[in-house]
Amino acid sequence: MQDKPVALVTGANKGIGLQIAKDLAAHGFTVLVGSRNLEHGEAAAKSVGADARALQLDVTNQASIGAAAERIRNEFGRLDVLVNNAGIAHTGKPGTPLAELMKSGRPSVASLDEVRAVFETNVFGVIAVTQAMLPLLREAPAGRIVNVSSGLGSLTLNADPASPYRHMPVAGYSPSKTALNAITLAFALELESTRIKVNAACPGFTATDLNNFEGTRTVQQGAREPVRLALLDANGPTGTYSNEDGPLPW
Repeated sequence: MQDKPVALVTGANKGIGLQIAKDLAAHGFTVLVGSRNLEHGEAAAKSVGADARALQLDVTNQASIGAAAERIRNEFGRLDVLVNNAGIAHTGKPGTPLAELMKSGRPSVASLDEVRAVFETNVFGVIAVTQAMLPLLREAPAGRIVNVSSGLGSLTLNADPASPYRHMPVAGYSPSKTALNAITLAFALELESTRIKVNAACPGFTATDLNNFEGTRTVQQGAREPVRLALLDANGPTGTYSNEDGPLPW
């Protein structure tokens, strides 16, 4: 086992995931840059620095997940942090305006195939990756799991007439994040007697290709809460849902 702690960030070849990888490397981690496309992951790892390694990982492919877990054990012998960052908002063409995405994603007209695809990545992918990495995380001195969620997953906020984002929930993305929150809590409850802490982070409305770069926050800002939760000490919480300003209602 190597001395330095190891962190895996899924979907880390760009956007918030890449920034999380950079920040964790700056905190002394060997960072595994998870990417469906290995070449993209390798380019991203170079931008992170000498303490980053590209890892081919498609969260919707069980064989890819299993191979990634095996490689981590064989090459690094440990995993201390898992950041489930990989996520999609839709299956449409890149560059589609956000307003158009929200219109086509309305519950009354949303494509069921698209809803299934979003859940496959945002929910089932998180469960599959977490299950595969749990044996390594259980062996860690202080395992941390951070699921990158969204304020749009909060039923309480979505139901609030005063919410500025009340018009944004769609049939796929928002419910997938609500489900992710439920999965986060389920894992946290199962693992609360262990040294593993499981929390959900909302990065805020961050400008990434997920929203055609129409978000209002930078990736540097968006990475702060996931990184904070990845670095929790033994007295830190588990089973929480928060953004930079504090706890969010479920």
